[in-house]
Amino acid sequence: MPTTVLIVDDSKLARIVAGKAIAALQPDWTRVEAGHADDALTRLAEGGIDLVLIDYNMPGMDGLTLAGEMRALHPSMPIAIITANVQDEVIARARAVNATFVPKPVTEEALRGFVSGAALRLRAAAR
Repeated sequence: MPTTVLIVDDSKLARIVAGKAIAALQPDWTRVEAGHADDALTRLAEGGIDLVLIDYNMPGMDGLTLAGEMRALHPSMPIAIITANVQDEVIARARAVNATFVPKPVTEEALRGFVSGAALRLRAAAR
């Protein structure tokens, strides 16, 4: 069964960069994008999303609030918060919603741990 990752960021360039890093780590995964929280929630409701990368700073609903809403709908879904804002409070809030904190700029190396852990969790859940 194919794995689909949703990349949520208000910056098209940031979505492209994250998508390329994911493609380098997991070339078989399908990547879909959302430019804001409402679009992300719509895509999630349509189904088929296995894991999510969410930018923290977005207009409207911020990434941590979005992650909390997604966590309520999908308790075991791998979620990563991506941000250049590396304050302890942001990291603690990401952990509070059971999300992985990934610092920007997004690179293969920065995503490697999250992606490999997500792949293991998804394979275990599929059994």
